[in-house]
Amino acid sequence: MKSATVETHKPTKNKAKEYLKGWVPYRIKRYWMYLLITITSLVLPWITINGNHIFLLSFDQKKLHLAGIAFDMQELYLMPFLLMLLFLGIFAVTAVGGRAWCGWACPQTIFRVIFRDGIETKLLGLRKRIKNKQKNPDMSKRENQIKYVIAILLWSILALLAAADFLWYFVPPEDFFAYLNHPSEHMALVFIFLGTALFIILDVVFIKENFCIYVCPYSRVQSVLYDDDTIMAVYDPIRGGDIYEGKGYDRHKEFSSQKTLLQAEPNAECTTCESCVTVCPTHIDIRKGLQLECINCLECVDACTTVMGALGKPSLVQWSSEKETLRHEGKTNYFRGKVIAYFTVLTLVLVALFMMGSKKEHMLLDINKGQRLYKTLPGQVVQNDYIFMFANTDSKAHTYYFEIVNNDKIHIQRPKKAFKLNAEKKKKKVVVLETHDILVKNEKKDVSIPLTIRAYAVDDKENISVERKIVFFYPRLDLVKK
Repeated sequence: MKSATVETHKPTKNKAKEYLKGWVPYRIKRYWMYLLITITSLVLPWITINGNHIFLLSFDQKKLHLAGIAFDMQELYLMPFLLMLLFLGIFAVTAVGGRAWCGWACPQTIFRVIFRDGIETKLLGLRKRIKNKQKNPDMSKRENQIKYVIAILLWSILALLAAADFLWYFVPPEDFFAYLNHPSEHMALVFIFLGTALFIILDVVFIKENFCIYVCPYSRVQSVLYDDDTIMAVYDPIRGGDIYEGKGYDRHKEFSSQKTLLQAEPNAECTTCESCVTVCPTHIDIRKGLQLECINCLECVDACTTVMGALGKPSLVQWSSEKETLRHEGKTNYFRGKVIAYFTVLTLVLVALFMMGSKKEHMLLDINKGQRLYKTLPGQVVQNDYIFMFANTDSKAHTYYFEIVNNDKIHIQRPKKAFKLNAEKKKKKVVVLETHDILVKNEKKDVSIPLTIRAYAVDDKENISVERKIVFFYPRLDLVKK
């Protein structure tokens, strides 16, 4: 049977070249994606627009910077929209491309590629080949032990950089390095920084892909989001033949030289070379169908393309859908109802975020009623006290004042003059409103009169102004002093 199988795989050189001509492995494409993501994540915290960062959630300054606009904590109504964008985006990507996030953009995967493929394999030669991720280095050799320690030390340096980069989205770089110059005054930051770096070291060096398999909740969510048209790494059992477990393969142990056995089918094209198995970072056999451990890195697609392409045949493992490759029921439908719904909602959320973000208030105003309900003075004077908390969220100083919009019988008794407030500063003002007129002739109870206060920057009234609703309490008529 074995010799008959070999005969079916004799290709012509021209046909082999035809299938491999112009082919670029997904692994190389992923490396370029990783480089782009790495550069973007490292550079983004350093970019500022008018002194504001592209993205910064600062708990220290109690501010959110988004696309170069600074929002105060009182304006964090934008956060739910950002979270919706995050989760809906992941759901949409999963529905279309499976765990494309895991294989192409997740920091866990990028870190493992840098450590395993870059440091251990290419730089130090601790591992023999990138294409064999199942065989662990022989740590009984003194030379390999030294190389392993060097690999951990090199990764520790990169882990410190990764931890710092992560924190730069919460503590801006200019403050981060200033705080580290006085570590005793910022022990919380130092602890979080070193703790994050330590976690990255332990995760990448010791936990490895077990994080993806056993810890990450995303693999459990994906099965709910998948459908027949979701594209993923799919083995074609019609061409390749069904696979069953052989005695020599156990994914929880080091790869054995005995191959997983192929069922005896006359037209089966799978050569049982195991290339798709040995290259898998999560130690699965893609020929056994969809598995939670698959991170869509497409290493198995590259491996099978190389082998089958040399035989003049297309790969048995494709980045395709179960509908197209597994059951051969037609082309993948990318524009199905679920996908359209996801991207419609994403568009609506993005538009809402843009509209609300564009209406940013360059000043904030909180108004609280004073302890006294009202104060009566001779001459039919009634006063109400308020606490106004002004905040200048603009990047430059402004002079502020305010006015009563909807009642010309109530006047500002205090403060009499406008006041200056520097950029990013707050100021509390005790405000007294009074009236000399009989506003309500009610002899039984006090009456609340709604007012609208408009606060504004005197030097830029057209662009910087806010309105707040308050209540002016007027006593019953017998309490008004004449």
